[in-house]
This record gives sequence, structure tokens and C-alpha cells, in this order.
Amino acid sequence: MKPIKKIGVLTSGGDAPGMNAAIRAVVRTGLYRKLEVLGVMRGYEGLIEGVFLEMHNSSVANIIQRGGTILKTARSEEFRTDEGMSKAYQNLMSQGIDALVAIGGDGTFRGAMALGEKYDFPIVGLPGTIDNDLYGTDFTIGYDTAINTVIQVVDKLRDTAASHNRLFFVEVMGRDAGFIALRSGIAGGAEDILVPEDPTDLDKLIAKLQNDRRENKTSGIIIVAEGDDQGGALEVARKVKEKCDTYETRVSIIGHMQRGGSPTCMDRVLASTLGYDAVNALLDGQRGVMIGQINKKTAFIPFEKATKHHQEMNKSMLAMAHVLSL
Repeated sequence: MKPIKKIGVLTSGGDAPGMNAAIRAVVRTGLYRKLEVLGVMRGYEGLIEGVFLEMHNSSVANIIQRGGTILKTARSEEFRTDEGMSKAYQNLMSQGIDALVAIGGDGTFRGAMALGEKYDFPIVGLPGTIDNDLYGTDFTIGYDTAINTVIQVVDKLRDTAASHNRLFFVEVMGRDAGFIALRSGIAGGAEDILVPEDPTDLDKLIAKLQNDRRENKTSGIIIVAEGDDQGGALEVARKVKEKCDTYETRVSIIGHMQRGGSPTCMDRVLASTLGYDAVNALLDGQRGVMIGQINKKTAFIPFEKATKHHQEMNKSMLAMAHVLSL
């Protein structure tokens, strides 16, 4: 196996708080291990365009607390083609890069797996996504910050809901997975939590709201994942209003606010740990794997497994949330 002397690092797909902390850890661990480190701007798109940045310790100073990614990110349709992937590989070779660290989610890992297999090139991935739906890690980089952002919003909305006797339907991100909705709903004391993994029974929801009203509960919060099978918060609120007009309802869609902001302590530590582990894993001969953390221990999950499977929701937490909302 060719010795690794120079590595590249990129961020791809949706940004997530903590990506900068991960970049910082990769760069500084690489430099400590006597490697050259190049940053790739704008993910796979930048890899195709050949936009590289030489990284030093000073390049990642004062970024651990910043949201977003200093390397920028983009989605690349061209990288899905043989021609685009060939350009990306030729640019890696022209820069003398021996291995790559790719930070992102499912799409990022699919691209990394394809590139690594086609050209027998060492790549490892770090799970950077707010959705927390990747198989092979207890938590993804950015998830903790995202749910804390939701909690801050929900707490503020509850003040208004109680003051005006209103029912708020709060839509959070989660097109295919409801992990953000579940934990933020529990932590925010939501009256109900609607997620893609569990079919929504509108009649049951309406019956609960009517019972709450009889119990003199005049305000509340319903957390709705955007991928809920009823069509999201706006549609759920409309359908509920048609059958239950006892509440004054409002809809709040938090949107991309969940992606931004300074990462929490948990996300900074997780990102730093995984970034450190990624460089050491490459030097130890690991390739084609996502670096995750299970039960606080580093786990190496093959890209194929990480992309084919998704973390399953703990349905017992949904049952608990229902009991605690009564």
C-alpha cells in the first residue's frame, strides 16, 4: 500500500454545526502526524474544478465555535457521471493527495464509496448531518445543535401559546427521519409528535386535543417532522382545524435555522474526536469506512453498510412521549 503523505478534506451535502470542528481536528491531527493537508472547497464540485487550499494550523484557528463550514459545500450532479468522477480523481493525483476525508451524510458517502472503489483510493467519512439518521453511529455531527435550536424556538413559542390560548404546529426538518422531532418534542413537552416512521392518526390526535380542552388545557405545541405522512405542519393544521375548531391555531416552520448557529459542546467534542480518529484510521490502513461512535467507542462502518441501512427510531420513546403529554 502506498504510504500516505498528503491528505485532503472536504465537506459535502447539507451543512451541519460542528463541521468546522471536524475540519480543525483533521487538519491539526494530520499536521501533528507530519502530513500535508489540503482543503477542498465546495465538496465534490470543488474536487472536479480543482479548487484546493493548503491548510496550516493557523488556517483552522478560531473556527471550532463557528457554524457552517469554512470549506463551503455544494451538491454535484457532475460527480455522479464517469467524466466528472474522472476529473475529480485526476485533480487528486495532480495535487499528490494520497487519501481523503469526506464529511457529510448519505449522499457524501455514496460518492466517496464510488470514487474509492473505482480508483482504489483511500477515503474515510465523518457523519456530518443534523438528521441523525446514519447507521453506525449513536449521534451525527450537528444533531445535538439542531435539536437545541428547536428547543429554544419551542420554549419561546410556548410562552406565546400560553398567553393567547393558541395551539402551535411546529414543523422541524426530517424529510425521511423524525429524530429531530422526537427528541425536541420530548424535551419541549410537546402535546404530540408526528414523524415519518409512525403513521399519523388524525382522528386520534383530534380526540386528544378535544380531551385536553375538556381538561382546561387551552394551549399547546404539536411537533411535526416535514416528512410526516399527512403533508407537514401546514396541512396537518388545516385538517385539524376542519374537524376541531375549539383551538386558535398557528403554524411555525423553523426551516434552515436548524442548520446554523454555534455548535454545542457535545457536537464540538464529537466532531473533534471523529476528526482525530479519521486521520489515525487512514494511517492505520482503514479505507471505505465511516468513522462513527457507538457507546462512546470509535466504530468503523463500511460505506456500503452505512448507506444501505438507516438508524431505527426507538418507538418506546414515542410511547413515553405520549404518556408524558397527558
